[in-house]
Amino acid sequence: MTTGAGPFFDAMAASYDDLEPWYEHLYAVLHDLLRAELALPAEAHGPRALDAGCGTGFQTVILRELGYQAFGVDLSAGLLRGARRRSPDAHLAQADIEALPWADETFDLVVSCGSTLSFVPHPDRAVAELGRVLRPGGRLFLEVEHRWSLDLGWRLASSVAGDALGYGVSAREAWRGFTRPLGEGIWIDYPGYPTLRLFTRGELHRLLGQAGLVPVRMWGLHSVTNAIPSTLLHRGALPRVLEAPFRRLRSLDRALAGTRLARRLSNSLVVLAAKPSR
Repeated sequence: MTTGAGPFFDAMAASYDDLEPWYEHLYAVLHDLLRAELALPAEAHGPRALDAGCGTGFQTVILRELGYQAFGVDLSAGLLRGARRRSPDAHLAQADIEALPWADETFDLVVSCGSTLSFVPHPDRAVAELGRVLRPGGRLFLEVEHRWSLDLGWRLASSVAGDALGYGVSAREAWRGFTRPLGEGIWIDYPGYPTLRLFTRGELHRLLGQAGLVPVRMWGLHSVTNAIPSTLLHRGALPRVLEAPFRRLRSLDRALAGTRLARRLSNSLVVLAAKPSR
């Protein structure tokens, strides 16, 4: 995250760990993927991993559990205080991910979750930095907001119905989400958050390629769970009538995460990329 998002996340630092249903599901699947894809072989000796946009350290702790020397960076001083409490042995720094304070080829792994890249004003600079600090043969595990999800339709439907679902945009603005160049990402306003970017898969591949990174695997999260509008999932608790359907949708969403359908319709894209060895 960068300058505009810093004060926002400072203000919400005290409640950052109170996960809404949306984030509870997202992190549950993300963290299972982290453990499955990034586990170290027994002979590995403390490779370095960076949690870029570490927040209060959810992923930083997992990196340490997996055997990495864990480093974290975030723009928000408030969130970093939480990360220091959660993972006191990690190496944490306050900085902008568009200008990381480490030398080239410092890390064996870079992880960036929590939609960090979607809050960055210049994603191309940020991805270039993530690639710069990776060693040849290193890997990037990245999660971003995706443009072509069911939630884009809910946003339009809500605007036509007088903002019935609380997305807070006009019908004209919601419709523009469908009419801008189809292969490009878009910037949107979302209630309660700074302006954020929704990426397309093609755009994400271009950014990775420009940074010298090669996609290895991709997953889609919050695909079928978007049968429930995201504004309802971004509340402290779901209405009771939606609790059982959401549990079933979560199970299905997890099962479909690695499929083409999920990658096409998900609200969150997750990509594992590699920096080729010399």
